[in-house]
Amino acid sequence: MQQDQKKIIDFLNTLGIKDLGSLYANLSSTALIEEAAKRKEGILSKYGPIVINTAPYTGRSPKDRFIVKEPTSSDKIGWGKINQPFEESKFEILKKDVCEYLQKKDLFIKDCYVGADERYRINVRVVSERAIGAFFAGTMFIPENDLKKLEGFNPEFKIIHAPGFKADPKTHGTNSNVFVILNFKDKIVLIGGTSYAGEMKKSMFSVMNYLLPQKGVMSMHASANYGKDENDAAIFFGLSGTGKTTLSADPERTLIGDDEHGWSDKGVFNFEGGCYAKVIKLSEKSEPEIYSTTRRSGTMLENVVIDPVTKEVNLDDESITENTRASYPVSFIPNMTLKGTGGHPKNIIMLTCDAFGVLPPVSKLTHEQAMYHFICGYTAKVAGTERGITEPTATFSPCFGAPFMVLPPTVYAKLLGEKIKNHNVDVWLINTGWSGGPYGTGNRMKLSYTREMVKAVLNGSLKSVQTKTDPIFGVKIPVSCPGVPTEILNPKETWKDKSVYDKKAKELLDMFEKNFKEYSGEILVKAVV
Repeated sequence: MQQDQKKIIDFLNTLGIKDLGSLYANLSSTALIEEAAKRKEGILSKYGPIVINTAPYTGRSPKDRFIVKEPTSSDKIGWGKINQPFEESKFEILKKDVCEYLQKKDLFIKDCYVGADERYRINVRVVSERAIGAFFAGTMFIPENDLKKLEGFNPEFKIIHAPGFKADPKTHGTNSNVFVILNFKDKIVLIGGTSYAGEMKKSMFSVMNYLLPQKGVMSMHASANYGKDENDAAIFFGLSGTGKTTLSADPERTLIGDDEHGWSDKGVFNFEGGCYAKVIKLSEKSEPEIYSTTRRSGTMLENVVIDPVTKEVNLDDESITENTRASYPVSFIPNMTLKGTGGHPKNIIMLTCDAFGVLPPVSKLTHEQAMYHFICGYTAKVAGTERGITEPTATFSPCFGAPFMVLPPTVYAKLLGEKIKNHNVDVWLINTGWSGGPYGTGNRMKLSYTREMVKAVLNGSLKSVQTKTDPIFGVKIPVSCPGVPTEILNPKETWKDKSVYDKKAKELLDMFEKNFKEYSGEILVKAVV
């Protein structure tokens, strides 16, 4: 689909891109895949997905992410190691150089929306030097396919995607050749030096995290689904690898979205039009809905190993990275809603992957405990996931998404606390990590058991079950759960040496308390409850 070239040319000229090559505006996904394959940006696999390799950058580059410090937004942003300030003057130099780099290149334009709720969505135009960049944007954001609406499309935010351009730290003020820079005054996102597609997705998530709370809408790093009707919604908070995508893709429930949502006065709405699922060691038996997308045209597989001769992919091969991904439209999941909306949640599930093996697999949280765990945002990294990690390492990420939260954590915590109270939401903590011992000794909780726990939470069968209070963490542990062996519900009982369990549990509790003090958590909890 090609739209009025003159309007696109005028738009690019205003950005400073004036000496143009060929323009490809709002091509279909099929056409973009064909262009990407023809230009050797990726390889078409045996069953249809296009496979791309983004090495050496196979994940986000948090040290290369900046926000331009300018008068309209600087007093609102929670500055620090995550939200690093960038000089306006340096931004202008970098933008000029990027736009000059894009001169005479073929450019791919994709017009999309972020946000399924039309009251809060923003119009985004992606300008990429690569067909696969436009394809990813059209998959992960919500594409506009109506030609008449495209003719009148007015972009609010612009993403300039130049993975082939390498910044010069001395000239441009960056930390390296890579840069991801948000400018809220000019409403531009500059991305360069990296082909990792997730930078586009998470940049717009950061934009929504800046805009929506100022309108009274809670923005969340969470998946969401609903049961028999939209008013039986559930939200799943969790950091990467805790199970947000897997557990929300439930054949008995309707998927709203797998990663980024808003919660307005009408209910929950998805920010995206696609899913970006981790697929390392994915199996058809345990996750059939997601697995099926890896064998379907219209999916992009990122950093998955492919045989150059047979074109077979190997989902078990982590030789490029453990962070292998599949990007596919939400419509590829059988039970999903094209509207991308649901009602107010009845339940919130906070997911953690506890590699110490001491947190209960399922527990009920009081309002105060819910705010505590939201502020902490705990999970654990295990040996092998990052260089230098040889044993489980506690990770605390406020709001279960600190790398993407532009405003201070208090803003999000207060909004969530108010909504939980106003809508009388039950909150649960589910540990998808280890049982019977820490990583290396115990065993990862069976996915089938976790699914049964989630099912019991969402159908209400756990609500009336008798509970016992965990003596160390203070949460309420159900004494039984349908479909789950009773002995695994109390984590201490799964350990052979109970004294070692006590030591490890207190060790983790000390980590919680230390982290909590660093974030002035106690003051924050009192403010929101």
